[in-house]
Amino acid sequence: MLISDGCLKSCGGIQISNQKSEISNSAILPRMAAKPRIAMVGPGSLGSALAVSLSNAGYRVSEVVSREGRASRQRARRLANRVGARATTTNRPALTAQIVWLCVPDREIARCARSLGEASGWKGKVALHSSGALSSDELSVLRRKGAAVASLHPMMTFVQGVTPSLEGVPFALEGDALAVRTARAIVRQLKGEVFPIQKKQKPAYHAWGAFASPLLISALVTAEQVAGAAGIGRESARRMMLPIVLQTMANYACRGPEGAFSGPIVRGDAETLRKHLKILGRIRGTKEVYLALARSALRHLPTRNRRLLQEVLGF
Repeated sequence: MLISDGCLKSCGGIQISNQKSEISNSAILPRMAAKPRIAMVGPGSLGSALAVSLSNAGYRVSEVVSREGRASRQRARRLANRVGARATTTNRPALTAQIVWLCVPDREIARCARSLGEASGWKGKVALHSSGALSSDELSVLRRKGAAVASLHPMMTFVQGVTPSLEGVPFALEGDALAVRTARAIVRQLKGEVFPIQKKQKPAYHAWGAFASPLLISALVTAEQVAGAAGIGRESARRMMLPIVLQTMANYACRGPEGAFSGPIVRGDAETLRKHLKILGRIRGTKEVYLALARSALRHLPTRNRRLLQEVLGF
């Protein structure tokens, strides 16, 4: 569920998000045509979450394809049981579905496509992959066999054991016309939002996503290290940081970056920055992170005493 700048809802005591309630149209809309069957390739965190979401949206996930390794086959069987599919491997896939969705690591997409391409009957199918950084050309071997191909990447974090809501989630999409139409329909059913992207824009798009989630976690882990110097253990630090982290995100959503920015930099408090840098010099790896983020703040956010702060931060 996305944070919006309407009325906010409570999350763990912190006001962070809201969604308008809607009356379901399912009772008044005519019955829709049957949704196409989908084969999921890759039972990892992303593939598992998408398979469950697709199943919940009324799609039949007919097959979960994994590698031959024991752990991969076990994950595929668990996921297949959950969504009512059959589990197969890349060496012996069935691929009877109209849509084949590859959810494998970037480095494996082209190789996996070549392996799956040995199966017959690709003409008229749609093949998707979910890399944020790579284009639909990774599936060119399947395109040559008659499939329409596209890359479809949700701007969302996927971790083991968690199936996040995809409502309101943006999906970056590019590829062949038929595959793009098919992908748009799927995202609509998942209640996500499609936006078109050019192939050459995908690396920058994916780097944007890295700042929004994994590198944000990295900054929080660095904060845990600093908390240790204040005598606070990691688990306690994590719990104690949640209120300020959640409120910061709520402020960012409702007021924008300028309205959410607080602390010594916006006040132009050079002396406090000097104190920060002095103690961080004793905590391995933290001063470098602080300097990078503080310099970015000076470039992009409002502050007083900008020249003095630039001198303190060394740029």
